[in-house]
Amino acid sequence: MEYSLIGFACLLIMIFLRIPLGVSMGIVGVVGFAMTQIHIYGNPRGWDAALKMIPQVAFETGMAYSLSVVPLFILMGNFITESGLSAKLYRASNAFLGHFLGGLAMATVLACGLFSAVCGSSMATSATMSKVAMPSMRKYKYADSLAAGSIAAGGTLGILIPPSVILVIYGIMTESDIGKLFMAGILPGILGILLYMAAVWVTVKLKPESGPAGERSTGKERFEAFKGVWGVAVLFVVVMGGIYTGVFTPTEAAGIGATGAFLIALGLRSLSWSSFYKILVNTAKTTAMLFFLVIGAMMFSNFISLAGLPDELRDWVVGQNMSPALVVMAIICIYLILGTVLESLSMILLTVPIFYPLMQAMGFDLIWFGILVVVVTEISLITPPVGLNVFVLKAMLPDVKLSTIFRGVTPFWIADIVRLILIAAIPAIALTLPNMLR
Repeated sequence: MEYSLIGFACLLIMIFLRIPLGVSMGIVGVVGFAMTQIHIYGNPRGWDAALKMIPQVAFETGMAYSLSVVPLFILMGNFITESGLSAKLYRASNAFLGHFLGGLAMATVLACGLFSAVCGSSMATSATMSKVAMPSMRKYKYADSLAAGSIAAGGTLGILIPPSVILVIYGIMTESDIGKLFMAGILPGILGILLYMAAVWVTVKLKPESGPAGERSTGKERFEAFKGVWGVAVLFVVVMGGIYTGVFTPTEAAGIGATGAFLIALGLRSLSWSSFYKILVNTAKTTAMLFFLVIGAMMFSNFISLAGLPDELRDWVVGQNMSPALVVMAIICIYLILGTVLESLSMILLTVPIFYPLMQAMGFDLIWFGILVVVVTEISLITPPVGLNVFVLKAMLPDVKLSTIFRGVTPFWIADIVRLILIAAIPAIALTLPNMLR
């Protein structure tokens, strides 16, 4: 266990020195694996085993069939983003909610949730919706704090509402059913949208001038707005419905989703040869980055497993006779603390290999635990001082102070804590749909 703790300390130092996470995990994983082999297991050829692990892990990860969903879902999200559907989703949401106090902020949250259903990236959702929603809210004199807060918080839904790349990575690391993970993310995602809307409602009740009511749309305007987003609705239903009914696997669903998004973008005449090339290049870059991180995480996971940290942690918890509820609370607190200094993917890659064997040994459902972990990491996206979504929004809105954005996300942060407590206390919120999966 000492080697594991030394490895973690070295890893955190490397991260704070701004060495790329994939490189840091890979170096610590290889060196720690070699040292553990030599000094604990008495293997004089420990370095040979550690160095052979590099090509083996890289090959197995690159050839993993289950990971092929990652580039396909990223490609689907890029096609949807390029097609300009984010503006239409916001227009449709605004048509039904804009006339209420805080209605534009509620519409932003709803549009973020809908966009997340076909995008899968929190930062992309925040960046895209800032261009669409912020001008409208400023037109109606919304407070910058509420406007920016609703965009930053709404963007966090991108890593939970399926298809979610982070859920795919969690599924690979824990050998969980990705289709069930996707199903498990739907109801908590909807709950998040409703609680965010409630946060807006409370905010404007306390301070009505922060979110004035907009114009009421006519029935014809609402119909036209809804008609503009039918493609997204059909795509989501086909992809998730196909997984739910067992018609096709998550990997096949990813291929169908990418093809459908391409046809939607083609039908909307939003593609040119240059934009098509840009989409392919961006997809390749994002995929390569994620695979590099996963390869590093796998090597680090091999090291801590060999050093015995998960087993020793499990034995210690069992020896202390701690209640399962107390263990879950402790893990949630650890994630909330880590969220102040680490971004979401880093947290999952570093902690899941340690915590999931403990959860499994204590009889917890790994599907439920995965949703719990993702909800906690959502909170980290708007938690100071890191809060990646906040910094993305600051880059998109340079005239808005960082303190203003963090003040604006506070009600949504509280709503996230409420959702976290509900999911932890009532596992059925996450498990109802996956338990019905064929």
